[in-house]
Amino acid sequence: MSQGGGAGDLFLKRSRDIEYAKQHGHRISNALFNVVICRTDMNGSRVAIVVGKRFGGAVSRNRIKRLFRELTRQLRGQLLPGYDLVVFPKRDSISQPFAVLKEVWLSTLQRQRLLRVI
Repeated sequence: MSQGGGAGDLFLKRSRDIEYAKQHGHRISNALFNVVICRTDMNGSRVAIVVGKRFGGAVSRNRIKRLFRELTRQLRGQLLPGYDLVVFPKRDSISQPFAVLKEVWLSTLQRQRLLRVI
């Protein structure tokens, strides 16, 4: 199955990679999501979005995953290499406009010094 736009290396997909990041990374929390940041020796950075069933129904879970995938795609060239990020959206994030999510996402990554200085 083809990944349109070459986003195949941008997202963490294997459960063992996600589990490794969860166990060895450090957790950052804010009002809209938690993110676990794990240093790796990879050439690029990868992001996983993990949404459990207690978040809500399938429609809500899929919608929030689409939103965070789009946030990640928009930062494709700006993420510093060598990090795996595992994002755990909170229920309040689904009710926020995309612009608010993007602002909080960017500010969180900037505070953690995960974005290239332009």
